[in-house]
Formats: sequence, C-alpha cells, structure tokens
Amino acid sequence: MADEKVLAAQKWVNTTYGSVSGYAKCPEDGKTGWATMYALTMGLQHELGISPVVANFGDGTLAKVAALGSIGIGWNRNANIVKIIRHGLFCKGYWGGDTGVAEFDSTAASAVSKMKDNMGLPGDGGIVQAKVVKAILNMDAYTVVAGGTDKIRSIQQWLNRNYWTKKTFSISPADGLYSRDVQQSLMKAIQLALGIAEADANGNFGPGTQAGLKAHPVGPGSSGLFVQLFSAACVFNEPVPGYGEPNAQTHFTDSWDADVEGWVKAFQTFSELYPVNDNGEKLPVTGRGDYATWAQLLVSMGDPDRHATASDTAYTITPSRGARMVADGYRYVGRYINEASAGGGSKMLEPGELDNIFKAGLRVFPIFQDNGRSLAEYKWDTGYKHAQFAHDQAVHFGFNRGTVIYFAVDYDATQADMPHILEYFRGVTSGLASKGKRYLHGVYGSRNVCAQVTEKTYAAYSFVSGMSWAFSGNLGFPLPANWSFNQIKEYKVTNGSDTFWLDRDVHRSGSDEGQKDVNRAVSPAADFLANIEQIYSLAQSYGKGDPNLLVTDYYRQKRYAGPEWTRLISEVDWSFIDYANSRGADLMSDFTDPFTGQTLGPQHLLATAAGHVIVPPATDKHKSNRGDVAGWAGDLMTFYGEWRRDSDSYADGYTYCTERLAKIGTLTTFGFNDLVEDADGFLVAEKMRSGVPITTALREHYEKAAGISRFRDYVAERFGSSRDTAADAAHHILTNIDDPLVNLGRLYLELDNGGGNIIPSHLLPADKLGRYCLGFADEVIARAGLEARSQAKMHSNHARLYAGGSA
Repeated sequence: MADEKVLAAQKWVNTTYGSVSGYAKCPEDGKTGWATMYALTMGLQHELGISPVVANFGDGTLAKVAALGSIGIGWNRNANIVKIIRHGLFCKGYWGGDTGVAEFDSTAASAVSKMKDNMGLPGDGGIVQAKVVKAILNMDAYTVVAGGTDKIRSIQQWLNRNYWTKKTFSISPADGLYSRDVQQSLMKAIQLALGIAEADANGNFGPGTQAGLKAHPVGPGSSGLFVQLFSAACVFNEPVPGYGEPNAQTHFTDSWDADVEGWVKAFQTFSELYPVNDNGEKLPVTGRGDYATWAQLLVSMGDPDRHATASDTAYTITPSRGARMVADGYRYVGRYINEASAGGGSKMLEPGELDNIFKAGLRVFPIFQDNGRSLAEYKWDTGYKHAQFAHDQAVHFGFNRGTVIYFAVDYDATQADMPHILEYFRGVTSGLASKGKRYLHGVYGSRNVCAQVTEKTYAAYSFVSGMSWAFSGNLGFPLPANWSFNQIKEYKVTNGSDTFWLDRDVHRSGSDEGQKDVNRAVSPAADFLANIEQIYSLAQSYGKGDPNLLVTDYYRQKRYAGPEWTRLISEVDWSFIDYANSRGADLMSDFTDPFTGQTLGPQHLLATAAGHVIVPPATDKHKSNRGDVAGWAGDLMTFYGEWRRDSDSYADGYTYCTERLAKIGTLTTFGFNDLVEDADGFLVAEKMRSGVPITTALREHYEKAAGISRFRDYVAERFGSSRDTAADAAHHILTNIDDPLVNLGRLYLELDNGGGNIIPSHLLPADKLGRYCLGFADEVIARAGLEARSQAKMHSNHARLYAGGSA
C-alpha cells in the first residue's frame, strides 16, 4: 500500500533535482526503498555543492554535512536540506512535520529524538549530527523487525551508544538482526578495546586483532568489557543447532557465569573446537573463551591454523602426496569430478587417483563445479543439466549410492542473488532425481548460501567456504546447522621436490563421512536383514521409545530427517542415532531385492514405513494423507513436476505415466525401484502397526513368500484392488487435501522438479489431471496383475510337474 508522505517525498525530490547531473529518479509509488533514499542523498549532495551527484552517502558527503555543524531547532541555513531531513524521517516511519516549513523546528527535533532513542543514542533535544543525517537517509531499521530479537537489539543499541562518535564507526541498525554491519561494529569495538588506534579500527581480522585476542582469553572469574564483547559475539551466534532444550542460548553480560560457559561448550562442540593431544586425539571442550573460540565467533574461517582433519584440492593425489597428507593428520579429501584445470593437468580426478587416495588411508568427497563464479550461471535449466552430468561423472568414477556431491557457488553471492541460486539448486535436485536418486546434493558456498540452499532445497550437507571470510554471505551469518566441512586456509605443501596447493577443512563429527571405497558391491538382502537385527537390538537396549520406529529413525538420518520430514511425520531421535553409532551400527546404502534382482534403497523404504506407521492410511481409501506423502504420493508429486516439464513432448499425462512411470531402466523421479520401496514400506508398516517387530516383518517379506506378491498385496491393502480408488487417491493428494503442510510440500516438489513456470497440479484443468491420475492407477494395477499372472503360471507349472508333465 502506498504511503502518501513517501509519495510526496518521491515527487518532490524528482521534481527538484531531476535535471541535476548524475541524478537518478526514484519510482513514484509511495513505497520506501533504496532508490528513494539514494534520490534524497543525491539531492543533499547537490545542496552541499557536490557534482556530479552519486547514489552513495560516502565519506565526502559525510564530511560536507559535518561542516554544516549540528542541526538543531531554529536551523535555517538551507531550506532544502531541512526538507530532505523531513522527507527522510517520513520515509523512515517518523513524523517529520510540515515540509513547507523552511527551518528545523520542534516537530522535526522530536522525531529525531525518538529515532536516536531507538538507535540507543542520547536524544540531545533532537540535534542532528552528520552521522544521524546519514542514518536518516538509509534503509536501516531501529526497531525490531521480523526475525529479530530484543536481545540482539539491546546489543546493537549498546554498540551505537558507546561507539557511534568514534572515527571509523557508523550508526548500526537496531533491528534485532545479526548482520554484516553489526558484525563490523562489534569487530571495531573489540579492536578499540585491544588498544588499536581509532583510525585503524577497520573491522578486519588482521594480525594485530589476532594477536590482541590471543592475549585476552576470558573464562571463570573474568568480568568487564571483554566479557561484554565476548558474550555479545555469543548472542550473535546463537542458537547452537541441536544442543540444549530449546537450542542452546545465552545472554549479554559483563560477568562470566555458568550460562555463558554452558553455551560456549555447546558452541565449541558444534564448531569442532576440540583441543587435541600430541596424537591428534580429541580432548573434551573447555567452555573457555580462548583464541580459537573468539576467532570462530567473529569470522567464518575462525583460527585457520587450528586442528583440521579434512582438505580439498585441485591437484592430483599421487601416492606420495596421499602419504604426506595422512602424515599431516588429514583423513578426508575433496576432489572435483569435472572441470579441467586452466593451468595444465587436470583439476578433475584422474584415472587411478581414487586408488591412491584409498590406499593412503584417506576418504574422498566429490565436488562439482562448472565455473560457478557469476550470477548469470545460476538458473534452473543449468542446475538440471549440471546434476545429470554430475550423476554420470559420479557413476563413471564408481561412487557408491548415497554419496553426497557438493555443487559449488564460488563467488560472493549476495542476498539479492538468492532467488537465482535457489532456482539453480532446485534444478539440481530435479536433475539428480531424474537419474534415479542415486546421489544426494550438497552445497559449497558462503554460510548464507549454504543455509538458504539447505532450507529451501534440503541439501544433505554444507561445505562452507569459510576462508573467504570477507564474503557478504559469511559476515553476519552463523555456521549452517548441517555443515560437514568448513574450508579455513589455503597453503602450499612442500613434499620433497614436489609442491602442491591444499585447502585445510575442518570436518564435523557425525556428518558426511565421504567415501572409503568405490564400486561397492551391492549387499544381498541377508546382509540388510542382519543389519536391521543389530540396530533393533540396540534400540531395545536403548530403553526409550518404540524400537520399530527407532530403527526407521536410524535409517532416516541422512536423507529423511530434515525439517520438511520433521514437519511431515516426526523428528528422529538423534540421541539414539548417536547411541547406535557409538556401538558400531552402520547405515547400509542399498541391498539386492531377492525377487527382482533390483538394487533397493533401505533409507527410502524405511522412511516410507515410518510415514505409514506414524500417520496410518485414511479409513476411506479414496483419500490420502501425510503418511502417503512419505511414500507413493510424494513420488507422484515429483513425477508430476517432471511430466509438466516435459509436457511439450507429452501433452497427455496418461501416456507419460504408461511410458515412464515405474519402468525398469528408465531414469525418472518415479522409477521401478521407487514403486517397490513404496509398496514394501507400506506392507512392512502394516505389520508393524499390528504389533509385529520390524525385524520379523522384513524377514518375512524378503526371505519368505511375502515379497512375491508385494504389488498385489499393496494394491489390495492400500487401494482395495480398485483402479478408481487409486485414481481418486492420487487426485485427492494432488488437489483437495485439507492439510496446509501437504499443500505447501506438494507445490514445492512440483515446482522443484518441473521448474518455476509449470502449472501446479491443483490448477491444472480437471480433465488433464484426471488422465494423469488414471495413468498412475493403471500402472500400479498392472504391476499387481502381472504379478498375479506370473504366480498363476508358476502354480500351473508346478501342477503339471507334479502330474508328470512338462512345463
């Protein structure tokens, strides 16, 4: 909605300065924005004698304003400057008074006094200093905005109040949000506290700042300014994901206390700030504000020389280099699965290199980067193609099913770039799904890129470009909750006569473990069943919760435990997962189905089973619910997006289903293996809900006859063996579901797999959607019918053989 005072400001500034050299007109829409603030700034510059004017309130403008002296009640040296201040106040949400009054009056002073109070500054009777003019003419907020907290705002106000007059300080926002500007203000305050000269307090984490922090640890018994600064940094980095109930939080204080120490321990654990002994073994976290903790709170790379067990490189790992890396304490290495080096040789893995890596005792994690250094490269179509190529490259190198591939955003992507970055990663998820969901996508980039890509596209893990500490996406953002590797330093390794460059990466325990081998043989069902028996036994000894669901929790941990799955069915028990891991449990990536010989994914299978146990099927089989979304309905949504993406070639949804849905050898988001896992998960869940242990249910299914009739039983129990019922259930989940979460999830899955321009299923004409739903129903029913005919043939052959005939 347009604001009449903002509209008046826009019209006045455009009319008054439209012909000034360098001036850029702002839109006249009554909406505050940077274009309006820049227009007012350029008008101010003209009044100050600056030419040409520019859309920036820089040091030159600030110096010219300061030369005017403080502006208080009665100031009337320049009527237009008074009007610019009044219009700026209106655009900031304060009552600037009558813009026709040529002098600065009590009304304007009252507005300034209120704004300064919100900033944390003394009101001073509404006097306007140069830095206050700059603050009036920007888009910073001085009251708590959406997502902000009063706790952070109080620190912002404290920083403004104590430091705003210092030479290199600007007035920071007081909006309750941790941001780049706030981080810089805190850094400068720390530099002043360390004795760095005011003119040199620039907010950079340079050698002087590092040396000063090493000399100022804080801990039990500490009090005063350094505890205030340290605890402020703690608040800016809270909460610590996964630690405490609710997530670990602390407070702003000038005296060290148990609350701060407890939070620091959680932060050190999450950030992998463990001290190590001479053998490289982890020791308990200290809970003290040592240099490594200071650094980790303040900059994305933290202490670049701290203990690190991971690495990544564009250089080939030879046997000699691998041995040197292991001797230096490395256990993981990231290598590229594409992109040749411009300087000769290959940035990409070379033949035989993986053998060198594994024989040295290293694990590997694959990185995909196709330039990736400008915004123009990030589009849905590009992400889709990159994912398909990455899949093919990973298959070429033999990477095992379930491997995380890190797709790179290797430039300083700003917040304004995020919609394009997210579209690229939506294309990535669709491209990997179209190839059969063999691999997971991870993200490499700044903290902000990683966090947003994870939140919006559910990246499995984040590889943080921490050593690019000055990236806008690394300043003012905490580590993403799913970080697996944090890149902290690039350096040259001298290995005898050989030299190569290596990036040091910190690896987070319990995250992506990379791969210790490739071309792993698919385990038979017997190995999978033995694995389930082990985890079920651990679930029983754990002594809390339902052992059946704890087993499914364990298998959901990598791919099906993100926020979308937590909201859909439930959160997994992470404590049990840690318990099981500490006692030798392992997650199998695949096994061989005894009845079809196909490779099945137990993670999808058991996530489906969990969904149907936690949210049982509706009494009316024509209806669908969240449990179905955990299985067949979720696959149907992604497949719908795929159809609409390909609708130029397949106008008819029925034909698309009959040609591509659940076909062996066809790479699609709803392949044959997906349907098998959907059916098996549902049938195992039915037994679990009737009181059968998951171990028994799976053993009966894969070692006895139950699996022979999987599709017939599935169609009978879920859809009543009815084509119409199956089509109705599909139509219901795609259109009429009353669950807002399912509606939102459906829209995400469809757009994510089809691109942002497709028509969502609930908006598709009924006749077109009906054909698609009927195609799904016929394909599922056909599988059951084929199974029945095969069994009838088998029984007939058995009867003839028993009678002495031949088959």
